[in-house]
This record gives sequence, C-alpha cells and structure tokens, in this order.
Amino acid sequence: MSITVNELVTLSQGRLCGDSTPNLSFSHITLNSTELNDGSLFAALPGLHVHGAQHAEGTPAAAILTDEDGYQILRDKAETRPVIVAPDIRAVLGEISAAVFGHPSHELQVLGVTGTSGKTTTTYLLEAGLIAEGHKVGLIGTTGTRINGVAVPTKLTTPEAPKLQELFRMMVDEGCTHVVMEVSSHAISLGRIAGTRFAVGGFTNLSQDHLDFHNTMEEYFEAKAGFFHVGSPLRAERAVVMVDDEWGRKIAEIAGAGTVTVSATGDAEVSVGEVQTNAAGFQEFALLIDGRSHRIQLALPGQFNVANAALAVAIAATAGSDVEKFSAGISEVGVPGRMERIDEGQDFLAVVDYAHKPAAVAAVLESVKAQTKGRVGVVLGAGGDRDATKRPLMGAAAVNIADYVLVTDDNPRSEDPALIRSAVMEGAKNALATVTHNPVVEEIGDRGQAIIAAVEWAQPGDAIIVAGKGHENGQLVAGVNHPFDDREHVRDALRARAERSGA
Repeated sequence: MSITVNELVTLSQGRLCGDSTPNLSFSHITLNSTELNDGSLFAALPGLHVHGAQHAEGTPAAAILTDEDGYQILRDKAETRPVIVAPDIRAVLGEISAAVFGHPSHELQVLGVTGTSGKTTTTYLLEAGLIAEGHKVGLIGTTGTRINGVAVPTKLTTPEAPKLQELFRMMVDEGCTHVVMEVSSHAISLGRIAGTRFAVGGFTNLSQDHLDFHNTMEEYFEAKAGFFHVGSPLRAERAVVMVDDEWGRKIAEIAGAGTVTVSATGDAEVSVGEVQTNAAGFQEFALLIDGRSHRIQLALPGQFNVANAALAVAIAATAGSDVEKFSAGISEVGVPGRMERIDEGQDFLAVVDYAHKPAAVAAVLESVKAQTKGRVGVVLGAGGDRDATKRPLMGAAAVNIADYVLVTDDNPRSEDPALIRSAVMEGAKNALATVTHNPVVEEIGDRGQAIIAAVEWAQPGDAIIVAGKGHENGQLVAGVNHPFDDREHVRDALRARAERSGA
C-alpha cells in the first residue's frame, strides 16, 4: 500500500518541483508535522494563522505536498526535497490520502451519519447493535475514536482526510468489518471524506448551528446535502433519511430513488408506533420495517432518542443487519454526556447533556418536562468564537420551557464571557414577556457555582439539566483549557447536599 511520486502528481493535478528518485513512494501521509515518519508525505495546508509549509523544515518527510503559497514559503527556505504543488490541495487531499493507505474504506462497511443533533447517539447505537450481531466495529465521532472498543485519540468529529484514511487502515488491520462515523458539515465542505466509500449515509435533522462557518442556514443545508446529491463524489451508496423536519424531507428528495425514509412522528418507510415510557425514563416502541413490526427497547430517555434509535435500526437494516439481533444490542446503550443521568441517591432527576444549540436545548427540556412531575431547571451558556446569533435563541428556548434558567459560561474561548452571557440573558429576558409559567432567570458566571445553585434549587420530584458540554472535560478560557467535567461537578454538588442533609 503506497503511492509513487508520479502517481501523486497525476492525482493532485499538480507539478513536481525538485528532483526525486524514480522509485520514490509513500505509505504514510499526514498534515501534522509532529506525526511525520521517515519517508512520510507531508501535506502542508494553509491554516487559519500559519501555513503548514512553515513547519516543514527539519521534519523527516521525504516529500511535501502543498499549494502555490506553500511552495513559495518552501523556496524561500531553500527546500531541497521534492515538492508536489497542487492547484487546490483540499480538493485532492482525500483521494490522495485514500490512495496512500490503499483505499481501506473499500474493505469496510462504512456507515456515516450527518445532521445537526443526534449524530453521536445514533453512531453509539449502531456500534452496539453491530457488535451484538458479532461484528468487529470501529467508531469515529465527537467523543473520539474506538477500534474494537479500544480508544484511539482523535480531536475532530470527522478527522482530516489523512488521519481518517489512516484510521480506516488501522481498523482493517485490526479485523474490523464495519465502521460507524459522524460526518460533520465541515468535513463535507472541506473534503475530509473524499476518497471514502460509504455503504450507507444517514441524516438526522437540521437546526441552527455552525453559522459562523456556513453564514446562512441555506449554506449549512447545502453542505449536508453534499453527502446525498445524485452525482456527488461524496454520496453514500444508500441513503436513510429522517423526514420529521422540512430539511429531512428536502434531503430525501435530493437523495432520490432508493432512499429509505424514517419517521418517529408520521408516515415513512420505517415508522415508529406507540411509545411507552416507564418511571425511570426507559422506552419501548414498535418499529415498522418492510411490513414487519419489531419491538425496540431503549434505555435512553426522550422522544428525540426514539428518533435516533429508529434511524440507527433503519441504517443497520439497509446495510444488511438482522433487525432482531441488532435491536437486542441497543436496549441498554448509554452515551457519554447525552441525557446522562447523574445519580447519587437524590430524590430528583439530574441530567448532563451536550445540547448547545437552540433546537437541541428545547428538545432536551421538552423530553425531561414530559417525564417530570415537578419543576424543571436548566444550566446553560453559549460558546465563544462560534455562531453568535444563536445565543439569544438559546436563552429564549430555555425560558419557553424551564421553570428555572441559570445562565453561565460555556467555553468562552477568546471572547469576554460576560458579553456572551449578556446575549443569552437578553434572549431569556425577552422571552419572559411571552410565557405564562413565570420562570426564574439568574446569571452566575462561574459554571461550578451555577451547577451548585441548580442542585440546591431542586426539590423532590424536580429535574435539573446541565446543558452544553456533555462529555467534555475542559473549559476553554482565553486560550487555556481548564479541567472541568459537568458530570463530576454535578456529582460533587449532589454529595455535598446529601452530606449536609444527613448532618
């Protein structure tokens, strides 16, 4: 598994600058200069602040793939190694990376899931169900990468093309037959998934997010649609689409003939029947597939998780799974930081969830409220250096449903945390004039103190949700990632309350 320099020039539609030996070839490619090995191909891409070519000097790379700007940097540094100059490096990086690693996705059943919310949960359900069927499975997504259950450190929801193809090769070498992965809009727009053969592509839903990158909802939608358009080189072989929102129905039209439609609320080729929920939030429902009804049990609470489970089963069935065996495997799945219960013996519900956009906040609150006899409180904030237009919408979404809204910090990054909170508070205060249930709205910048306040507020039968960070274990402030895990802070606050009550 390797690619020669001449093949590289052809694939990149570029030109070779500098001399190279006739048999020069590469079996490894990376755009991270710290991961280069002897003989590696260094993909030097333009970055937000620094061009990757600035990091080429002194590395063990055998050759460098870059663009015109990168080549100028290398010339100025008197680079002597072969340089392949591509007119549009991002447009070809996926195909080149796949070729370097021997097109590993062709040896796997790759099941991709895109959409705004539900990608992580759906992929976790897919992983569990496929393992229950006896398959060896790789998983790639927001919470990291796993190969046969063993964690492999990765940073992005969908890794850059060289790392993605390298992971696929590792999975093949470890005996995996299936890979389930989240496909982000960034990955589609930036070509990270180019060169990957997807057996099935699934769509969850679409709501406002990432408008700092895509500018408008239409641009955001078009990025997702690139995974389904007939004729798109990124298109999966089969499409399975949740059609419970207008965006899903548009995706189903774009995907065309052979698309499997799924609905948790209406008619579709795969549809959900009556849902029964017990006091602990466990759910059971009928799922109609190909004229047959299957009983699905689910440990995850919330109507949106019924939708996620229905989509997961439909994707698996489309990929050839045995629905009964698959469904048995998802019955007790829990997902880190997704509607994750924190139980220290308290007499109220405490949940940590990753919801960090308006629609997701509303969905989580509605699901918890539907299963709670008492009041519902929420701790939430908004991230810095991201779509600022969703901040007041998040405050409003919380006030529309919750009885207690505590606005706090959530990864302010390089921005002034007080200004971010102010925007969330503005939306919350404006919404107060339109609701009838008289919620209380407070602001506590220190996230740990906000969690303590929410725990102290709760009474028997109530529920509190700490939203926004989910599985994350850090708080990004002014370029520094401070250790912070919502789940641990909730546990600590619950234990402290219990100790005082027992004293």
